[in-house]
Order: sequence, then C-alpha cells, then structure tokens
Amino acid sequence: MSGARLDAVGLIVSDLERSVRFYRAIGLPFPDGAEGSEHGHAEVDVGGGFRLMLDAEASIASFDATWKPAEGGDPRAALALRCPTVGDVDRLYSVALANGGRGHMAPWDAFWGQRYARLQDPDGNGVDFYADIPAKA
Repeated sequence: MSGARLDAVGLIVSDLERSVRFYRAIGLPFPDGAEGSEHGHAEVDVGGGFRLMLDAEASIASFDATWKPAEGGDPRAALALRCPTVGDVDRLYSVALANGGRGHMAPWDAFWGQRYARLQDPDGNGVDFYADIPAKA
C-alpha cells in the first residue's frame, strides 16, 4: 500500500490528568506517568499498533495561536469500544459515569444485534461501548 495509513486518533482535552484517569478506568492502559507529561501529551497503543493520543488544550494553543475549543453540544465523532460481553457494556458505562463521563444513551439492546451505550468523556468527546448479543439457541 502506498500513501498514508491511519495510525492514531487524537483528542484535545482540557485536563490531561483527568482524561488519562477516565480512559484508564474504562480499560485503556496508559503508561504510568502519562498524565504528568511536561508537553501536555499522552498516548497509548490500543492494539495492533493503533494509538489513542490525548493533547491538552494549552499544548495545542502553544503552537497554534488561532486554535480555540469547539462550541456546541453533541460530538461529531466517537470512540467505539468493543466489549467482550454484553455485561461489560453495562459495567463500563457505569465506570465511565463514575469517572466524569456524561451519559447520553444508557445501555440498550439495539435492533442490529448489539448491546450499545453512548456517553461523552469529561471533555464532551463521544464514547460508545458495544458487544454482540449472543444468539439464542
């Protein structure tokens, strides 16, 4: 394959420490000390070499004088996290809320055959949890 390949997703966050704690709580293994980065940047390999990167607002503003936080309500994009079981969708939704997430759609059995939940992280970025509902025998 020639050209660019998708390598990472980056989120701009208002509080790096809070965001690292939030994403650790829902299972992303940010390395120890990531929340104290002197450059306002933390990242984690989420599997297969793909990374989630978090950058503090102040860090972005330090090299982009025209940058300002987005305004408005619902996020335009969301991280979609596949869970091993339908019970994990419910559990992680509760964990996310207890760690600063804001609920949008509590877990439900979607018509397309998945247990699904939608929320926002502490900065308003979308986070979805889902798992396939086992077929009934």
